[in-house]
Formats: sequence, structure tokens, C-alpha cells
Amino acid sequence: MSNVLSIAREESRLWLRSRLALFALLIFAVLLAAVSIATSLRMSEEHRERSEQQALAEETFLSQPDRHPHRMVHYGHYVFRTPPPLAMIDPGVDSVTGQSIFLEGHRQNTAMFADARAGADLGGFEGLTAALVYQLFVPLLLIAIGHGVFIREREENTLAPLLAQGVTGNELYAGKWIALAGVTLALLLPLAIVSAAAVVRGEALLASFGVIGLYALYLFVWCGLILLVSALVRSRALSLGILALFWLASALIVPRMAVESAVSAMPAPGKIETDLRMQAELREVGDGHNAGAPQFMQLRANLLVQYDVERVEDLPVNFRGVVSEVAEADVTEVMNRFAEERMEFEVRQARFAESFGWLSPVVAVSAGSRALSGTDLATHHRFLREAEDVRFDFVQGLNRVHAEQLAYNDDINRSLNEEANRRTRMSAENWNVLDEFSFQPAAADERLARAGTPLGMLSAWLLLLTAGGVGAARRMQP
Repeated sequence: MSNVLSIAREESRLWLRSRLALFALLIFAVLLAAVSIATSLRMSEEHRERSEQQALAEETFLSQPDRHPHRMVHYGHYVFRTPPPLAMIDPGVDSVTGQSIFLEGHRQNTAMFADARAGADLGGFEGLTAALVYQLFVPLLLIAIGHGVFIREREENTLAPLLAQGVTGNELYAGKWIALAGVTLALLLPLAIVSAAAVVRGEALLASFGVIGLYALYLFVWCGLILLVSALVRSRALSLGILALFWLASALIVPRMAVESAVSAMPAPGKIETDLRMQAELREVGDGHNAGAPQFMQLRANLLVQYDVERVEDLPVNFRGVVSEVAEADVTEVMNRFAEERMEFEVRQARFAESFGWLSPVVAVSAGSRALSGTDLATHHRFLREAEDVRFDFVQGLNRVHAEQLAYNDDINRSLNEEANRRTRMSAENWNVLDEFSFQPAAADERLARAGTPLGMLSAWLLLLTAGGVGAARRMQP
């Protein structure tokens, strides 16, 4: 053990004496700090603004004057997705999926207002986040520092004396690994600080530790790869070239290949085609604005029998309001089915792309980072579902007001004169059917479970590279 620690200590001293290594570490430390601070401030501002907009949207809806309840159905409401605390590290899909949805009757609108300000905040580097720095640039620093750890021993003719003194290849490998891992842990300090800030803002401790552990595992994979290549080749240039090519493939080529392959293997159905199919089914359901449509004749007959009356005017409920309520439920069932089909298709595409993590640790860590941060596709889908629950509940609440509090005769005659129109205006107290909306990240254990596959991929990478490095170290010759 003393040999291992001595080797690690000597390797660390060598790097500390190297101006190039210190300069590179300083540059990356400044970059990490700057990006982490900028992203943290931006996401904090986003959280504040969206929370304020959500409160304003609810206040605006509840402050509407007396109106016909169906007018409020179409007046609608906005819901906003506030970024979770760990979005300070990895904003994930936040900037491309939209942050708010307009909710109204008979429609499921798409999320909108994707964030376009990040580019201005970061001087045009809209994709530059703490997560991206750790995924792409920190491995380059480790490559620059460690690509020659074993090769230098050969170049300086110190490998033969070390082996002659009884230092085994495994001890040499372990010492070099500890030294490089120490640099890695030092580079993780900014991430730990941002994660601690996320905990202060309400993030679960388990999720924050999960993010730190994920990136530690990912960078250890690069440590294992660097040591393996350095142990196998005898030239610094060749070692650096191999590692640079692997970085290029892993960071740029394979992720792009994953996306293109997912699109090619699972082509998405056209939006026009899907909309036409959905509209055809919606026409069969019937238009809730037309209580005389053939689709509602059976409903009319059932109500007349149920209440033992002969005319809809004699019903104790407003038939038009009942039609609106029934039609909304049927329309929502159709829209939800198509929405779930679309989301399931997106999930299959995402899983197919993430399977390329077996070929690239960058793909694996990016998927795990989004899952643990609560900024992945699953979180976006949950936002869509929760927003739809809010939409359906407040629309049906207004439809019940229409059916139970507004007289049928007043409803059908509201255009006769101003007095008739006034009688159809329900009290603004009825707008309290709207529930408060506050989107929260999933529980930490749920996010950790979603990150299980990426963590497994990175663990497999680390075990494979470590086994290869140990094997190469055992056979190491001067």
C-alpha cells in the first residue's frame, strides 16, 4: 500500500510542478465556475419569473367578472413549468420543449415559449451548461494531464528501476489511478457546490448526491480509459491521438448517430396525418356546442326518462350544459389517447437513442444527468399530464355550473336582449373551480430509478476499462 501511495504522491507533485497542467486546471476551473454561476442565476430567474407568471395567471382567471360559464371555458388559463433546483446543473429539455401551456375547453394545446434567452446570457453559447462542461470538456483536461502517465516512466527510464525494486504493475496502476482520480475529485468541487445550492433551494439530498455520484462515475470511466491507453502504447503522440479520436467519437459522432438512428428506425407519423385521424374520431363524438346533434339524441332521451318529463325545458338541469359536460369527457378521452400514443412513441425513440450509451459514455451520462436533475423527457410528459388534469377539472367544473345553475330557457334566449344576456351571467364566485398549479420534480428515488440504466452502462464501462488497465499493467515491460 505504501508503494501505491508513494506513486500517487509523486505523480501529483509532478503535475503541480507542471505549469501547463496548472494553467489548464486554472482555465477549466474558471470555465466551470463561470458556467455554473451563469446557469444557476439564469435558472433561478426562470423559476422566479414562471412562479410569478403562474400566480398572475391564476389571479387573472379568478378576477374575471360575471360571465356565461362557457365563455370562461374558452377564456382559458395558463400553467407554467417551473425548473427544478438541479436544472442549475442540467436544464435538460427545458429550453426546447416549452415552459407553459394555454388550457381551454375542447383542445389540448402544445407547450410553448421555449427559452430563447440562454444564448444572450452566455454570449451565444446557448448550450453551454455545467452538465455540458463536465460531459465534454473535463474529459479533455484529464486526457491532456494523464495521457502520458505510463509512457513518461518509459521515456525517463524509471519504469525498469521501479519494477526491479519490487513495485508490481498493479501497484503502479493503482498509484496512477489514485492520482488521476484525485484530480477528478478536485474538478467535481464546483459541481458539489452547485448541488449544495440546489439542496438549499429545496432539492432532495439523495438527488444531489446522485448527480455528483453520476459525474464522478463518468469521469472515472475516462480515468480508466486514459490509463489503459497509456499502459498499452509507447508513444505520447499515439496515446493522445487515440484518446482524442475516442473523445471525438464518443462526444460528437455517437450522440448524433443515436438521434439519427432513432429517427430512422422509428419514423414519427406526420402531424397532419395524426390530426386528421383525431379529427375524424372527434367528429364521431359530436360537437358539444350543438345540443341538437345526432350524437346527443340518446342522451336527451335518457334524461327525459330519468327525470320523467317530456321536454328538455322541463328538465331540472340545463340540457346544453349536460351536453357540454358529456362531450368534453368524450373529447378528452380521444385527445388523451392520441396524446399518450405520441408520448409513448417519444419514449421509445428516447430509449432507443439512450441505448447508444453502451457505445458512448457521453450518451449514458447525459441521459442519467437529465433523469436525476428532473429535466428529462419523462418530466416533460408528466407536466403535460398534470396540465391536462387541471384543464379537464376546471372545464368540467364550469360545465357543471352551466348545467346546474343556468336555466335552459335563459340559455337559449340569451341573445334576445341585454336583460336576457345578463341573466346568463353566472357569479364570479364560480370561477373558484380552478385549482392552484405548482409543478414539482418527481421524488428523488423515482428519478434515481430512471437513471438506473445509464448508471449501469457507466458501471459496465468502468469495470471493463479497469479490468483492461489492470491486465495491461500486469504485462507491462520497460
